Amino acid sequence: MRLAVLDIGGTSIKSAIREEKRMSRFTECRTEAKRGGEYVVQRVLGLLSEMGNFDGIGISTAGQVDPISGSIRYANENIPGYTGIRLKEIVERTFRVPAAVENDVNAAAIGEGRYGAAKGLKDYLCLTYGTGVGGALVIDGEVYRGIAGSAGEFGSMVIHGRDVVPGKRISGCYEDYASTRALVEKVHRAVPEISDGREVFENLEDPAVERLVAEWVQEIAHGLVTLIHIFNPGCVILGGGVMEQPFVLDEVKRCVGERIMSSFGDVGLRRAELGNMAGLWGASSLAERAVLRENGD
Repeated sequence: MRLAVLDIGGTSIKSAIREEKRMSRFTECRTEAKRGGEYVVQRVLGLLSEMGNFDGIGISTAGQVDPISGSIRYANENIPGYTGIRLKEIVERTFRVPAAVENDVNAAAIGEGRYGAAKGLKDYLCLTYGTGVGGALVIDGEVYRGIAGSAGEFGSMVIHGRDVVPGKRISGCYEDYASTRALVEKVHRAVPEISDGREVFENLEDPAVERLVAEWVQEIAHGLVTLIHIFNPGCVILGGGVMEQPFVLDEVKRCVGERIMSSFGDVGLRRAELGNMAGLWGASSLAERAVLRENGD
């Protein structure tokens, strides 16, 4: 089975071909998201048209996705005009093969569950730390979606009630404090010459930077302690480039371990293994399922 897979983000679109358990023809190009959703769709169609023959299409994408219709339920202004686009319908009509479309964090969780850090587990949480904080909940091997397909918005948990802004829909929430973006912004205010995550961790010998990173780790722990006590998962998979920093996961484990009830202490905290390929692997798994379903297998 030959599958075309894509991962649509606000910054870049990754694409590859999956045959058996091997990815090939990996490419990455700029999304140019500010040009709008219709433009992004044309980029996707162009990439797919260059990939030769394939039996199915799997797409991991930013935004809230209806996994049945494959339409974009909601996307913020990182991709203007993306909300409402019926992506599955468009690619199936164009290429005449079955397609599956999934939210990027859900797709990453599926990828980690089948091929990565959660392989062999049926129940786990997956969180990614980047511009925001994305989340997915897997129960008995399936992503739990909620009534509208949008469950797992862990980044929107209110963890600082005193910072809630009256009339603002989302404020005082987890991603405002625990995301990589939040860390960089906080450090930049204190040390203006530092402007990205790489520079933050290159300057840990600076006492001001070290203190702010320690505070940020505590913010990560705030949300994880809450989620662990609510869901009692066997494992929590932590993704995002920042989790590749050698000491971050160790510090998160230490902070969480100090604060959870002893009866929850058997939870495992693992670094995601598939990196920026997780969404592609998850999308490929869903595409494979769509092809088999179409063929009655």
